[in-house]
Amino acid sequence: MKNVRWYAVPLTVAATSLCLSSQVLAQSESKARRACESQAVPSFTQLFTGTLKDFQGLPTATNMQLLSLGTVAAAGAFPVDQKVSGSFSTVRLTETFEAGRTIGATPVHLLASFTAYGLGRSLKNPCLASLGADLVQAQLMAEILSQGVKFTVNRTRPDGTARSFPSGHTTMSFATATVLQSHFGWKVGLPAYAVASYVAASRVQAKRHYLSDVLFGAALGTVAGRTVTFGTKQRFAVSPVAPMDGPGAGVGLTWVGKK
Repeated sequence: MKNVRWYAVPLTVAATSLCLSSQVLAQSESKARRACESQAVPSFTQLFTGTLKDFQGLPTATNMQLLSLGTVAAAGAFPVDQKVSGSFSTVRLTETFEAGRTIGATPVHLLASFTAYGLGRSLKNPCLASLGADLVQAQLMAEILSQGVKFTVNRTRPDGTARSFPSGHTTMSFATATVLQSHFGWKVGLPAYAVASYVAASRVQAKRHYLSDVLFGAALGTVAGRTVTFGTKQRFAVSPVAPMDGPGAGVGLTWVGKK
């Protein structure tokens, strides 16, 4: 039990710290707040076309730093992945982390996001509709990014199934937390990141992911959330990189100039 407690602390703290650092790096006013104030609520169709446009803002200097941080964290955790998984995945903790499987599920995030958007539109509440729109677009981007890396790396999960890296639940949860923080500040952001960290821990405890999977997923989700809600300045081309000699992943970044 002593080893389990030792690994539980860095697992949750590292994931939370990863996303807290993203807000220190962010220097521009959030797009979400500007949209709310100007009542510029996208149409249903624009939720999807807007997501495609948001991908143009994905390669930025700040996102490069976040992905680099996530890559370094994942690489540092890789040597102890098996040990952490074995120590943390105990029956005693199953009930504690069981809810993470549902809280971090993609359908749950998308349903909540579309519900917020729909209620905002029907109640003529531009702030709620804007929040819902940003959540939808962040979730769509997070899902596309995580699935793209999953199929590129194709790492085997701790339970023997495929496509472990990165954790989709973690990516979606941190994308949501980043959008909530940009709209409501740290009073909502801190609890949101805590819940996202709980989801990340639950995936390791359930042997669905390794520690490195959730650390990179936290960075990827934060990037998705801030890309949707923050402006862009410097631009980089981003592409996933899979090693030739074993499991793992990396991110390739190429400077393409300022926007």
